[in-house]
Amino acid sequence: MAAGTLENKFIPTWWLPEGHSQTLWRKLSPAKKVAHTRQRIELDDSDYIDLDWTTLDPKQSKDNTIVFLLHGLCGCSRSSYILAMQSLLNDQGISSVAMNFRGCSGEMNRLARAYHSGVSEDVNEVFSKLVAEYPAHNFVFIGYSLGANVLLKWLGEIESHPRIRKAVGVSTPFALESCSQAMLQGVSRLYGQYFVRRLVKDFQNKQEYLETSNPEQATRIAKLGDTRSISSIWEFDDQITAPLHGFEGAEDYYRKCSSSAFLGSIAVDTLLIQSKNDPMIPPKSIPNSEMLSPQVQMQLTEKGGHVGFVSSNPDNWLEQRILNFMQA
Repeated sequence: MAAGTLENKFIPTWWLPEGHSQTLWRKLSPAKKVAHTRQRIELDDSDYIDLDWTTLDPKQSKDNTIVFLLHGLCGCSRSSYILAMQSLLNDQGISSVAMNFRGCSGEMNRLARAYHSGVSEDVNEVFSKLVAEYPAHNFVFIGYSLGANVLLKWLGEIESHPRIRKAVGVSTPFALESCSQAMLQGVSRLYGQYFVRRLVKDFQNKQEYLETSNPEQATRIAKLGDTRSISSIWEFDDQITAPLHGFEGAEDYYRKCSSSAFLGSIAVDTLLIQSKNDPMIPPKSIPNSEMLSPQVQMQLTEKGGHVGFVSSNPDNWLEQRILNFMQA
């Protein structure tokens, strides 16, 4: 089926009928093979962020467009949803770059600070450098889960930019506190337990690394206390994420960084793709139309899970839907 003819309605493949199966299949299924070229962006605070470009020369990209992708919690540029989108963009002759949040590129970043759901300042700094490097190009942004929240917060802060053509947010945790609480309940607790184990392990590895590479930064981490008793996302955010990044606690962090508060200020054409049976994002956290600016449209599907949206079509619905929106 041609990219421009795919219907917008999502129908899940028959063997992945509900939210958990859609979510897990996207996570566990074989990823597309995409070759990357790495670019390291030195940041003003002496840290860095790694970008992974597809091998298509940006200067040869169709319509002088660069697609900028942001991954989710505990993800990276090799996450399956990133590779699936980059593979399709390659086929279309469109250059793309996936930003690894601090510490997510396979190498430890230099500072104690890491990334979180509201780290829009890092996106802004990297984007500013790319705009200067590619003065003839326009950009399309795609964020997934945590990366979508960061993206929408940033778009609300800057309102518009002449070089940003469109944006897409997939499976966005619009209300961070509500989503954190959801992963304490029912089967969704399994997702919360998975993430907290990953986060605590990554944090412990970071502390060990900094003890030899940057003892001063390691001291900042040590002051946050013992992490072995942390058992939930909320506890991790309250003890680690919030104080490490200048927030008073988890509630302060969630309140200031939830993208729901920024949706009304977005002046870039933006598509939000969300599923009612997302096991990590409760329906009550999904914004109503009154919270959206005129430039933001919501596609709320009955099914699809969390960054799932796997259809029977060999070309997955999610990637095709995003491409259709880009090309409209």
